[in-house]
Amino acid sequence: MSLSRFPATPQDGLMFTPDARGMSATATLSVEPSLANLTPDVEIAVEIVVPVYNEQQDLAASIERLHSYLSRNFPLSWLITVADNASTDNTWAIACGLAKQLDYVRALHIPQKGRGRALRTAWLQSRASVVAYMDVDLSTDLDALLPLVAPLLTGHSDVAIGSRLAPGARVVRGPKREFISRTYNFVLRTTLRNSFSDAQCGFKAVRTEVARQLVPLVEDNGWFFDTEMLVLAERSGLRVHEVAVDWVDDAGSTVNLVQTARDDLKGIARMMRAAARRKGELAPRRARALAPGGRLEPGWTGQLVHFASVGLVSTVSFAFLFALLYGPLGGVGADIIALAICALGNLAANRHFTFDASGPTGRRHYYLTGFLLALLPLVSTLGALAAASAAGISSLPALIVILTAVNLLSTVARFYCLRASVTKAMAQ
Repeated sequence: MSLSRFPATPQDGLMFTPDARGMSATATLSVEPSLANLTPDVEIAVEIVVPVYNEQQDLAASIERLHSYLSRNFPLSWLITVADNASTDNTWAIACGLAKQLDYVRALHIPQKGRGRALRTAWLQSRASVVAYMDVDLSTDLDALLPLVAPLLTGHSDVAIGSRLAPGARVVRGPKREFISRTYNFVLRTTLRNSFSDAQCGFKAVRTEVARQLVPLVEDNGWFFDTEMLVLAERSGLRVHEVAVDWVDDAGSTVNLVQTARDDLKGIARMMRAAARRKGELAPRRARALAPGGRLEPGWTGQLVHFASVGLVSTVSFAFLFALLYGPLGGVGADIIALAICALGNLAANRHFTFDASGPTGRRHYYLTGFLLALLPLVSTLGALAAASAAGISSLPALIVILTAVNLLSTVARFYCLRASVTKAMAQ
C-alpha cells in the first residue's frame, strides 16, 4: 500500500487545528485519502518526523538517503513525515514532490515557525506506536535509530534520546560547539537537576501514548521544546533511555547560536519558576519537608554544593549577558543589567534548588536579604583593598590571595544568612 501521492499545494490538503495549548494556528496537512482512511488494522511502528525550515538545498538528498536506509535496513514498519514550518523558500514544494515520489513519505505544512511547533503538530496526530524525530542534516548515524526506538516498543522506556555526551558516543565537531553544548548541559543539570546527559541532540523518540500526555504540557514551540519535554518527563517519573550516538557536525548549519542561547536561558528561568510552584508534571513530585529540629534536607554539605553550583552558573550567565549587552549599553550599563539579572536568578535558584523552598512564605524577606547581601562582596573587597594599601601590600599575587579569601568568607556569610532566612520562614 502506498502512503504517498500528495497534492502539490497546502490548499489541496486537509485542514485541522491542533488543540495542544492552542499554540498553533490552523495547520495544513497535504494528504491523499488512502492515508486519511487508514484502517485500525494497518499499524505503523515508528513515525519519523523531520522538521524543516528553508531547507531547499539539502531536503531532497537527506529524505532520499533516509528513505533508502529505512527501506533496506530498518526491520519495523515506518512512515516519514516532512514537517515544514513556514518556510519562505522552495522547501514546501520539494517536500510535496518527495511525498509524490517516495512511498511512506508524507508532507505536513504548518504556517508558523518553530521546531517545537512542528513536532507538536505531527506527534499529536500520529497513529504510530512510537513517534521520533531527527534533524534534516542527518548528523546522527542512522544505525542508532533501532536502538533508540526498541526500548519504547517493548515498553521498557517512555522516552529515548540520542546523546553525544554519553560514554561510547563518537562526535566530530569544532571546539566552539563542543564548549557550548557541554556548558548548556552543565547549566541544565545545575539549575533544573536533570539526569540526562544531552538535551539538544536532534535524535529523539517517545511512545505515542506518552507524547499525547506529555507534549501538551510543553509550553515552548522553538528549540527549547526538547529540553522542556525531557525535564517534564523526568519530573513526572517517566523512564528516559539514552543511546550513545555517532554524530558529525553540519558545517553549514544556520542555527543562530546567540538567539538560541538567549531563548534557552529564558526557558530555563521559566521552568525554574514553574518548578517552584510544582507545576507541569504528570504526577506530583515528592514533597520535601522540614526535618525534625528545624533542619532542612538535604544537609549542610548538599546545600553548599548546590550553592556553589548555582554560583558557577551565575558566573557563566553573567559573562554571556555582559557580552550580549556590551555593544548596545556599553561596559557600565551591561555590567549593571547583567549583575541585576544574575542576582535575581541566583536568589531564585538558591531558594528553590539549594534550600528547597517554594510558595509565598518568607519570600519577600528572603529576596530583600539576598539583594542586601549581594552588596557584601563589593564592600568587603573594596575594604580589603584599602586595608592592603594601608599595610603597604601591592604585589598582584598577594592581592589575589587576599581578595579570594575575602570573597570566600563573604560567600559563606551569604549562604549562612540566606539559609537562616529560609529556615526561619519554613519553621513558622
